[in-house]
Amino acid sequence: MKNISVIGSGTMGNGIAHVFAQTGYTVNLIDISQDALDRAIATISKNLDRLIKKEKITEADKTATLGNITTFTKLADGVKEADLVVEAATENMALKLDIFKQIDEHTKPSCILASNTSSISITKIGSATNRKDKVIGMHFMNPVPVMKLVEVIRGYSTSDETTDTIMELSKKLSKVPVEVNDYPGFVANRILMPMINEAIYTLYEGVAGVEEIDTVMKLGMAHPMGPLQLADFIGLDVCLSIMRVLHDGFGNPKYAPCPLLVNMVEAGVLGAKSGEGFYKYEAGSKDLVVSKQFQK
Repeated sequence: MKNISVIGSGTMGNGIAHVFAQTGYTVNLIDISQDALDRAIATISKNLDRLIKKEKITEADKTATLGNITTFTKLADGVKEADLVVEAATENMALKLDIFKQIDEHTKPSCILASNTSSISITKIGSATNRKDKVIGMHFMNPVPVMKLVEVIRGYSTSDETTDTIMELSKKLSKVPVEVNDYPGFVANRILMPMINEAIYTLYEGVAGVEEIDTVMKLGMAHPMGPLQLADFIGLDVCLSIMRVLHDGFGNPKYAPCPLLVNMVEAGVLGAKSGEGFYKYEAGSKDLVVSKQFQK
């Protein structure tokens, strides 16, 4: 396995491309927008510069890593030689099914098709292809170059051979793969998202304020970041999408998304990426300021 194609050049996609390229793989990074691809390469370059400052890599390593990445705006051109395709597009079922149908049509029969989905059924995604045995989940954590975990999700029809190949490949990336089965939210988000949703309910019901909730979890539970701040960085729209997958998948009211979360997303308040969520985010500032909506 030498040629890797990554679909989607956002936060997760550029991080996945970075890790593969730095490990020596040839990477085709694919997005419909050339501007998005240019931003992705600039982000990878900045992240490599940080590693140089920390003396973890050299300038030559940076040059080699960037040299391993080629960008494409046409999916068919970007995947035709791939041994593995990793899809890292928006967490939207219809979009992912369409992408996988296209990938299936334009890749060689031996190519493994992976999704970085954080909650959507791998079995369902595989149903859009004619190679269900070669469809698998590779759920990387953000930020990809830093976080060690890869949640490897087996669909109902995913073969042992495909699973073993992806487990070994993840280790070659200096990651720690954990194999899980294909049920709503897998392991990471089945546990994390209800906690975040409960933190939002705690705020919604007036039990405590934003800072107080996050402080309790940071100092009391040794979490590096409070659940409300974490929700902002994940994206409140993503949190809502995952809660809906859990709610629909299990039919259990305990997974119902908090009305406050729903309202914030409908208002376009999505967290760090929109400049405001439970906290306010301004370019160049590292101060953690609670959004006016939640200030006492």
